[in-house]
Amino acid sequence: MDAHTHPSSAGRITAVLGPTNTGKTYLAIERMLGHASGMIGFPLRLLARENYDRIARIKGAGMVALITGEEKIVPPRARYFVCTVESMPLDRRVSFLAVDEIQLCADRERGHVFTDRLLHARGLDETMFLGSDTIRPLLKRLIPQAEFISRQRFSTLSYTGYKKVTRLPRRSAVVAFSASDVYSLAELVRRQRGGTAVVLGALSPRARNAQIDMYQAGEVDYLVATDAIGMGLNMDLDHVAFARLGKFDGRGPRRLTAAEMGQIAGRAGRHMSDGSFGTTAEVEGIDEEMVEQIENHAFEPLKALTWRSSSLDFRSVGSLQRSLEARAPYPFLMRQRDAGDTLALEVLSRNEQLLARARNAPTVRLLWEVCQIPDFRKLLTDHHTALLTRIYLQLTEGANRLGTDWVAKQLDQFDSTNGDIETLVERIAHIRTWNYIAHRGDWIDDPQHWQERARGIEDRLSDALHERLTQRFVDRRSAVLVKRLKDQDELIAIVRRDGEVLVEGHAIGRLDGLNFIADDKAIGEEAKALRTAARRALSGEMPGRVRRLEETPDTGFRLLPDGGISWKQEAGDEAVVGRLRPGGSILRPGVEPFGDDLLTPGLRDRVEQRLAGWLAAAVADALGPLAKALDADLPGPARGLVFQLGEGLGGLSIGAAGAMLSALQPADRKKLTRLGIRFGTESVFFPALLKPKAVALRAVLWSVQHKARPIPHPPAPGRVSFATDEAPAPDGFYPAIGYAVLGPRVLRIDMVERIAAIARGLLREGDGSFAASPELLSLAGCGAVEMVGILTALGYRASIDETGTRFRKPKRQPKPRSAKPKPVEPARPQAFDSPFAVLKALGSGGRR
Repeated sequence: MDAHTHPSSAGRITAVLGPTNTGKTYLAIERMLGHASGMIGFPLRLLARENYDRIARIKGAGMVALITGEEKIVPPRARYFVCTVESMPLDRRVSFLAVDEIQLCADRERGHVFTDRLLHARGLDETMFLGSDTIRPLLKRLIPQAEFISRQRFSTLSYTGYKKVTRLPRRSAVVAFSASDVYSLAELVRRQRGGTAVVLGALSPRARNAQIDMYQAGEVDYLVATDAIGMGLNMDLDHVAFARLGKFDGRGPRRLTAAEMGQIAGRAGRHMSDGSFGTTAEVEGIDEEMVEQIENHAFEPLKALTWRSSSLDFRSVGSLQRSLEARAPYPFLMRQRDAGDTLALEVLSRNEQLLARARNAPTVRLLWEVCQIPDFRKLLTDHHTALLTRIYLQLTEGANRLGTDWVAKQLDQFDSTNGDIETLVERIAHIRTWNYIAHRGDWIDDPQHWQERARGIEDRLSDALHERLTQRFVDRRSAVLVKRLKDQDELIAIVRRDGEVLVEGHAIGRLDGLNFIADDKAIGEEAKALRTAARRALSGEMPGRVRRLEETPDTGFRLLPDGGISWKQEAGDEAVVGRLRPGGSILRPGVEPFGDDLLTPGLRDRVEQRLAGWLAAAVADALGPLAKALDADLPGPARGLVFQLGEGLGGLSIGAAGAMLSALQPADRKKLTRLGIRFGTESVFFPALLKPKAVALRAVLWSVQHKARPIPHPPAPGRVSFATDEAPAPDGFYPAIGYAVLGPRVLRIDMVERIAAIARGLLREGDGSFAASPELLSLAGCGAVEMVGILTALGYRASIDETGTRFRKPKRQPKPRSAKPKPVEPARPQAFDSPFAVLKALGSGGRR
């Protein structure tokens, strides 16, 4: 190997290789702290910060330095240096040196930096490289003397196949590879599961950590992320679900390699806890060969590493560019061609004004340093190159410093927390660039002031971005409730006078009587969480509420037309607390209380008992004459007739009552008449039960017992006649509420008796026939054509002579009419306004 490819070193060189979750980083830090001094390079700023905090707690802040492109904390007596790989101060001699994720030597964008550290960075006594086993063959070729330590994963990683996003287990991460995909998936998880943390590479470390902390604290159980989670984020993940298997890598779209998928899937399961991975969304599955590689951590070795010469020639811009294009010493070292700094140099070298100033080694070196200012948007736009140009021109004139007013103006334009997520992400990218510039103390006056200013802006933007992400992708109410429920904490609940329920300060729905109604905006798992929280939080509220219901007088309850039972609460508003259900008899329906989610069996029994007591009193009040007759001491035939009247809710047709009527004695009829029963020629009934209150109750009682849904509406109060097709109803409904279906009309039975009586009088006065009089038509509320159908249903025959339509009694008595009328067929309205219909009615007489 050429002498320039790596330094001579007597120290021990160790490569600790293995998959994720093998304790490599822990081992390296432990080894470093065993030395008098040390340095460790991490691939990410947030990883460097996390481990800096950890080491500072062990050794003390005065002994530990943090050096990244955007943050520098270097105490005078620092002995341990925690850095990003790019920022490692290799001019400092330390006893121990380590580089994490060394397989990134193969990365197309940053790989040359890692390869440079692999070749040139050494500790005086010990050097350690940490990473994937895929780099083993090439690392062995570059550093033959290296010792290799293989680390096995502490837990197993298994493939579980495809699951819908809405069916993913808790503590899952959903992985996509574009911001738009991440946002759409996060929206779906929010709607179905209450919320998710979001992690993208474009987030600042502070915003990213805030999202991760929210996940780690259990405020949300899901994470939607890009491959940014594949490195440097230690989380309690149980499952990783791939929503995409391809990505855009800066050059074009491509499929993920097995090693890349393994790096991401390996986030599932930490330490001794097993993890799983699979697919979701539009990805149906992963092929068996790739699954086997991921489960066994057996990936194809790297075939090449990215390299760039570290021996740069600063005599001129041209010589610098030629040195950057130097050929690699080995075929498996691929020259870096499209790094951001070399592309920036190419653009700036076309500027004649800049070239005129870059005429010696110091100015060319400065130009190269300016080109290395990072563009965190990774776009190398005209805006960024214009910024680099302005910086270089200022640094090569006058005081060779950036103008204070200009720097202030640049920072001011990003110091705003207004805007949406995308706007904040872009501002953070810009301010991070300025954070990097502020740490160049040789470029700027009072660098500490500008460092604090830039860091303050970045922190405010990061906090605003975290807030926006949380607002968009997390239902804070659900997040808080899920955490408290999981921790089995006592929940603090308040029920306002209007019924609104607040749990832990969050409105979750309302208590309507005994029934909890969750916020109608909550669906899926969120609605389930609200109901669970309500059950726990309202357990102390319900006994008092049931006691108040028990103490409510009968006037505080009301039977609704649909069979529900309404309770007037203290605030004056009404709530439905139960409903009728079929019972042992039509006059004694059962009661079904509401509030199963909140009522214990004991409380439910008490509610049912109170509602049943009210219902019995309400039936006795509305159907008083019937109730009195049922309780009266009557002889057998009379008692049998009253029982049948009870089953008929206060009315019977003559046909149904015929046998019992013939068995009554004159004294029995008198007793029954005194009890309010009227004996007509067409029906036996209680006239008092034809009042609106009684009719409404009869409609509900009949419908509940016969399970009619929806419950038909009874006629409006005072309505005694209407067309059959005007208010369709099931068979038996109208007779049960005191109405009869006669041909084309539905008439109240007391009106039927009056019509029948007038018809009999007209028949006696005539010569055995009669015509419909105006009085008849007025009582029936119909015209002459419909009267044909009514009188035909009452047993009369219609005929037409020179005087018009006349009605006669048939010579042969018709058969007794059935107690159960034929069904109303509202879909076929009666067309009694044509001669053909009249003729048809003449031949089909009888009651419908």
